[in-house]
Amino acid sequence: MTVRLTFDSDWHATVTDHPLHITPRFTGDSVDLARYADVNERERFLADTFGSRHWLWDTPDILRFAPDSRNLVGAQLQLPYMSAAAETSTRLPVMPAVQRGGLRADEVRDFRHETCTVLCRAPGDTALICLRDLDVLDEPMDARIGITPDVTLLVQHGTVVGWSLTDPTRHLTTHYTAPDPAPPVPATRRLLTECLDLITPPVVDDLVDAEPATLARLQAADKALREQPEDRQRADALLGLIANYVEDYGNR
Repeated sequence: MTVRLTFDSDWHATVTDHPLHITPRFTGDSVDLARYADVNERERFLADTFGSRHWLWDTPDILRFAPDSRNLVGAQLQLPYMSAAAETSTRLPVMPAVQRGGLRADEVRDFRHETCTVLCRAPGDTALICLRDLDVLDEPMDARIGITPDVTLLVQHGTVVGWSLTDPTRHLTTHYTAPDPAPPVPATRRLLTECLDLITPPVVDDLVDAEPATLARLQAADKALREQPEDRQRADALLGLIANYVEDYGNR
């Protein structure tokens, strides 16, 4: 059992018996584990906690801890846009059982935790697995720490080397909004896969090169999301995910 974890910058935290009880918010850009409901509440939350956070144009993963208890109280994990090739995803290591637990910082000190660079997608996008780099695939994982329902930290040789989100479609939502408690409709699940295809290689490369078939796919996805009568909150989140691509390439 992994007890003490190493993050970037030689920063350490200990696994506790108290995971977060926060429903993940998957905005398409990131997975947010937080209770704040607007920008002002978010700024107060950051001011009242310590850990890793954004600074100007620097966007590491956010992990925030309470100064009094040193316990993890929130996080924001950035989704990488470099997608692993299908043959790479098929060799993902067998994952150990999830160990539910929270984190307690060894000391009250800010640090920086680099974002993952590689996105591996399970078939049907039933899970998103984000890794520090492809070298992580060369050895098995030591542990998966379930810091909140459906979100785990991936540990190798005692170091946090990635994270995973199970059933990302269920957790889709717009910023600062709790996910819809109702199950997603099948169309939303299909459109999440299509949107992730469109914004990650190799399909996004064809989009940039203005390949007609790929441009048509982007326009069709945008149209389907705008006209979908059900699951509007999740559909709006997916519209946000592809919005920049529609603006840049959708009218070619």
